[in-house]
Amino acid sequence: MVAAPTSITGASAWQAGPMGELVDDLRFRGLIHQMTDPSLEMRLEEPPLCAYTGFDPQADSLHVGHLLQLCTLRRLQLAGHRPVLLGGGGTGFVGDPGGRREERTLLSEERLRANLEAIRPQLERFVDLGGPDDATKGLFLDNAVWLRPLSLIGFLREVGKHFTVNQMVTKESVRSRLDRPESGISYTEFSYMLLQAYDFLHLYDSVGCRLQLGGSDQWGNITMGIELVRRVRGAQVWGLTTPLVLKADGTKFGKSESGAVWLDRRKTSAYRLYQFFLRTDDEDVGAYLRFFTFLAHEEILELDRATATRPERREAQRSLARQVCAMVHGPDDARRAERAAEALFGETLVDLDESTLLDVFADAPSTSIDRHRMDDGGLTVVELLVETGLARSKSQARTTIGQGGASVNNHRIGDQDATVSRDDLVAERYLVLRRGRKEHHLVRFA
Repeated sequence: MVAAPTSITGASAWQAGPMGELVDDLRFRGLIHQMTDPSLEMRLEEPPLCAYTGFDPQADSLHVGHLLQLCTLRRLQLAGHRPVLLGGGGTGFVGDPGGRREERTLLSEERLRANLEAIRPQLERFVDLGGPDDATKGLFLDNAVWLRPLSLIGFLREVGKHFTVNQMVTKESVRSRLDRPESGISYTEFSYMLLQAYDFLHLYDSVGCRLQLGGSDQWGNITMGIELVRRVRGAQVWGLTTPLVLKADGTKFGKSESGAVWLDRRKTSAYRLYQFFLRTDDEDVGAYLRFFTFLAHEEILELDRATATRPERREAQRSLARQVCAMVHGPDDARRAERAAEALFGETLVDLDESTLLDVFADAPSTSIDRHRMDDGGLTVVELLVETGLARSKSQARTTIGQGGASVNNHRIGDQDATVSRDDLVAERYLVLRRGRKEHHLVRFA
């Protein structure tokens, strides 16, 4: 049985629900896309097994596209296996051609090292890390340690001789680039799969790693590593891929209208992360609950039923957003993000602090107004509606108020002569105007 998670650095606030045997749980969650050998299923039920997955340090933060592998490694650790998080400080010098239509921009050694240091705290929210001599803890390693000292001649003799070009060009990551003659693929990126294969060999030798995890787009690279270990060491190792996460419309998961959704709060706030998952389509939310949460099976099935019978309540989406936000940022931030989401249409808006308020209305238009205009009787709501563009004229503004369509700080305005004063300001300098249900405008008083 999979045990409840121990208290780990930064992650003690979230707890896994009761689960069945590991393989049954992985199958329930749809996490097994491909296995290199059926014998892996039995081996997964006999801990400990050392398993690794790689992370490309192209940025100083991971994004939600990395969540699936992080959660999967955590599931393995809860089952008694040892996870290895492999940072691509060495392979990052080359760049993975997978999923790319053109060459990556190569980063400096200093930048790659800084990026790896920046993502470590994010990894520690999911995996209990320790030293190399503690077999119960996970490891965070950088493949630059063993890749950078390699000599070209030695590498070609010891690794390159085990693979044919014929093999390599059949891999999807290479073939898709060869089909684009205007860009093609450089020898540098063509060599990437050999470096990744060598990673598996090195990890097998140094820490006894026998399983590599990755998305289904990594299948070709994973099988190269398995073949290398078999040829050089005569040992059986395995590969397991998870499905690629796509939205119901077939587009790539992990992007919002404003770009990537990061795990670093400085790039994507807890509120925006919460909102990203809260907006999940009904067609996707069941799969995401399985992929990205540690809820018990029955609880997920109940949320499936809720989506089917009362979708307007969005119970599954709220649970998904709450669980993910708590994992990434902690339960306090998750509660704040949930309150902020509720405040969008509730009277609790006046209780929001400035940073949360600005997060909530970051995408809303805004207008700056001199706060002295609220003196001597205050500023009329009619004037505000016109100045912010929510009404074309004072006449239209009065009509909107008369029809009950205008609100200040989520309080409906019924008096066409209503005014606002300094006492009405949120965080001492803001008002939120709303026309109808969806037209918001943030007024800043300087």
